[in-house]
Amino acid sequence: MTPSHEFNPQRDADAVVLGASAGGVQALQALLGALPAGFAPALLVVLHLSPGRESRLAELLGAGCALPVAEALDKQPVRGGTVTLAPPDYHLLVEPDLTLALSVDEPVLFSRPAIDPLFESAAATYGPRLLALLLTGASNDGSAGLAAVRARGGQAWVQDPSSASVPTMPAAALAHAGADAVLTLDDMCRRLAACTK
Repeated sequence: MTPSHEFNPQRDADAVVLGASAGGVQALQALLGALPAGFAPALLVVLHLSPGRESRLAELLGAGCALPVAEALDKQPVRGGTVTLAPPDYHLLVEPDLTLALSVDEPVLFSRPAIDPLFESAAATYGPRLLALLLTGASNDGSAGLAAVRARGGQAWVQDPSSASVPTMPAAALAHAGADAVLTLDDMCRRLAACTK
C-alpha cells in the first residue's frame, strides 16, 4: 500500500468521506476551511445530528469554506469540488452509478445519519480512489466503515485521539481497523491544504 505521506487526495482520490460526532462541528469547520478553492475530489460528510430538527450545518460550514456546501438530495450525482452533507435522520449512501441515495434504514449504533453506511458504500464504489477521514466522536460508529475502506484499498486518516475533543470514536476505529495515518486536526488541515494536482 502506498505510504500515506505519498498519498495526495487531489491527485489520488475521486472522493473524500468524512465522519464526525461529538465535537465534530468545530473539527469540520477547521478541515473544510483549510481546503483550497481548486480542491477537486467530492467531499461527503456525515455528522451525527439530532432527528426532527432543521439543520443549519450547511450554512455554518459553508461560511468558512471555499467550496460549495449543501445538504444531499436523493439521486443527485456526486459532484467533485463540492461538500455534500447527510441531512438529519437520513443515512447518506453512494450508489455504484455515482449518485447519492438517502436511506431511512434503521439507525446504526443509535445514529441516523451514521458514518458506517457512507464509508462502506463509498468504499464499494471508489475502492482505492477513496480517502476516509474519521474525526472526534463518542461512539464506535465509523470503525466498520473504516475497515471497509482499507479492505478495498482506500486510505484512512484518523484524528489522533489525544487531540480529539472526544477521543472515543477515533480510538475505537484505530483498535478495530487501524489507519494509514494518525494525525492531529492541524496536520490533517495542512495535508489537505497543501494538495495540488
